[in-house]
Amino acid sequence: MVSSAEACAVAVVVAGGTGERIGFPGGKQMLPVLGEPLLAHTVRAFERARSVRRIVLVCHPDRVDEYNRAVVHSVRPTKPLVVASGGITRPESVAAGLSFVEGELFTAVHDGARPLITSRVIDDVVTAIAEGPADIAGLVVGHPSYDTLKVIDADGFVTVTPDRGRFWVAQTPQVFRTDVLLAAYDAARASGFVGTDDASFVEALGERVAVFEGPRENIKVTVESDVGLVEAILASRRGVAP
Repeated sequence: MVSSAEACAVAVVVAGGTGERIGFPGGKQMLPVLGEPLLAHTVRAFERARSVRRIVLVCHPDRVDEYNRAVVHSVRPTKPLVVASGGITRPESVAAGLSFVEGELFTAVHDGARPLITSRVIDDVVTAIAEGPADIAGLVVGHPSYDTLKVIDADGFVTVTPDRGRFWVAQTPQVFRTDVLLAAYDAARASGFVGTDDASFVEALGERVAVFEGPRENIKVTVESDVGLVEAILASRRGVAP
């Protein structure tokens, strides 16, 4: 257990996606939302979170300067912010960001395309892992599955309807003990393991990961219809028209 005063983390915000399904020339991270790039809304939540000491923004190698200018211009961060060159895949980009996390007890990894995250959720989950049992290596923000799930075969036929009470929708941020997360990525690199989220790397190491309930609206912008929803929610929070 760590005291509340020590419940601080470095945030790794992964923003390397091209957003091909959105169809915006600059990629979904640069989509204008309420007059600012979508990514700026994401980074601002971490800038305002009292539990975040530093921010590492990982992006496409060719867009480091562009992202740096856009985010700094919009957010005007008061805490250290580094824009780093990422890799081709998300795990490669996260691994690039992890080269900047030494010195912090906890690391929060977040998708740049989840601009509805709030500083309160960030602070709550960092505090929860810091004050929780030492054998919990990570916490995954998410929510219980509210929809019925179906398992299908290769031809699209339903084979089973599992109990949805056992399923959660995983989101980000996902917060880990930094030493464990670094060890998990080192092990994956050595074995060739590829996970679909950061928690899966830690789970593969045999460490315990728990869930932390967050708001359902913390969606990842993936398709065009997501943009209108995000803008409407952000506008409602600010009390302005979308």
